[in-house]
Amino acid sequence: MDATSINALCEQRGWSRARLIHELRRVASVRRESLPSDESLLRMVREWANGRRGLSTFYAELLTDVFGVRFGTGKVEHNGSPDDKPTPAAEQADELKRRLDAATTIDDSLVALFEAQTQSLRLLDRQLGAANLLAQTEAHVEQMSALLRYSLPGAQRTVLAAAVAEAAALAGWQALDLGDPAAAWQHHETAKAAARESGSAAILAHVTAQQAFALLDLDQPHDARAVVLHAEEAARGQLPPLLSSWLSAARAEAAAACGDDWQARQALDQAAHLLPDDAADPELPFLVLDEVHLLRWQGHCLARLGSADAIDQLSDALRDLDSSFTRAAAGLHCDIALAHAVRGDLALATSQAQEASRLAAQTGSVRQRRRIKSFLSREPDPGH
Repeated sequence: MDATSINALCEQRGWSRARLIHELRRVASVRRESLPSDESLLRMVREWANGRRGLSTFYAELLTDVFGVRFGTGKVEHNGSPDDKPTPAAEQADELKRRLDAATTIDDSLVALFEAQTQSLRLLDRQLGAANLLAQTEAHVEQMSALLRYSLPGAQRTVLAAAVAEAAALAGWQALDLGDPAAAWQHHETAKAAARESGSAAILAHVTAQQAFALLDLDQPHDARAVVLHAEEAARGQLPPLLSSWLSAARAEAAAACGDDWQARQALDQAAHLLPDDAADPELPFLVLDEVHLLRWQGHCLARLGSADAIDQLSDALRDLDSSFTRAAAGLHCDIALAHAVRGDLALATSQAQEASRLAAQTGSVRQRRRIKSFLSREPDPGH
C-alpha cells in the first residue's frame, strides 16, 4: 500500500482527516513517540495523499498500525495506466492473506517463547521498574495480539489468547506504576478480552481483580472492592488455592482503602488460610505470593487503616524480602513510614520515607513517588 491510498482508506471507514490525526497520535502514544502539531500533520497527510511526498519508515509503520495494512516507504512513481494500479480493496485482501499465513506459524513452541519473554519482562520489571520496560511490554503485547487477531479457531488460538492476557495485564500493571491509570485500564480491558477467549477462569479472575487497582489509584475504593468481589464470585470453585489467597488479599486492600477494618482483617485471615505451603505454581507464573509477600500485603493494609501494629509485620517482610524486588521494597519503606507517623515517631517516619524515595527513583515508580511526596508534604501533627 502506498500513501496515495490514504483518502480511500479513510472513506471506507468514514474517517475525517481529524480522525486520522487522532489515530496517528494514539498509535504513536503506544509506541512512546511524539508527533508534530496537528497543522503539520494535516499538511503531511495532504502531501502524502496527492503523491507529492513519500513516506518515511516511521510514518509508514504508524499508518500500517492505524489501518492494518502494510504501507511502503518512499515517493510513489506513477508509471503506466491508472488501471494497472491495484485497488485499495485488492491490496487489503492481499494483506489479509499475508496476515492469515503468518498466523499459521503459531504452535506450542512459539507460544512458549512468547510466555518466556513475558516472564523475562516480569523479572526485569520487579528489579528495574516499568519506566524503561513499558514500551517493550506493549510492543510484545501488540505482536502477539496481531497474530491472535488473524489466527483461526482452535487449540493454538486458545493458548495464544492466554499468553496475550498475561502480557497485557503486565503492561497494565506497569502503566499503573508509571502513574497512568487510564492506560492501565485499557491494557486490562485487552487482558480480559483475551482471557475470556482463552477459557481460563484463573486468568480472567486475576486480570479482572488486578484492574481494580486502577480504581484504587483513582480513589474509588468501593468500586474497586466490587470489582474484586465480582472476580471472586464469577470464578468460585474454579480457582487454585494460591489464586484464591491472592484474591482475598486484594479484597483486603480494597476494604482497607474503604476504611473497613473488620472486613480487611477478615479477608487477610482468609488469604493466610488459603495460602498453600508450596506457593510456587507453574500454572500461575503471573503470581508471586508466599508468606513474605502476604506479610507485606498484611502490613500495607494495616498501615492504610492507621494501625501502628503494622510496623512489626512490615519490618519482618522487609527483612526477608528478596533483594530483586526493588519496587516492593520502596512500597514497604513507605508503609513503614506511614506506620511510624501514626505512632508519632516523625523522625523515623521521615527516614523511612526518604529511603522509599531513593528506591522509587531507582525504579522510576511514579506511583510510589506520589505516595511518598504526599506523605512528606504533610504537616506534623501538633498533638505529638
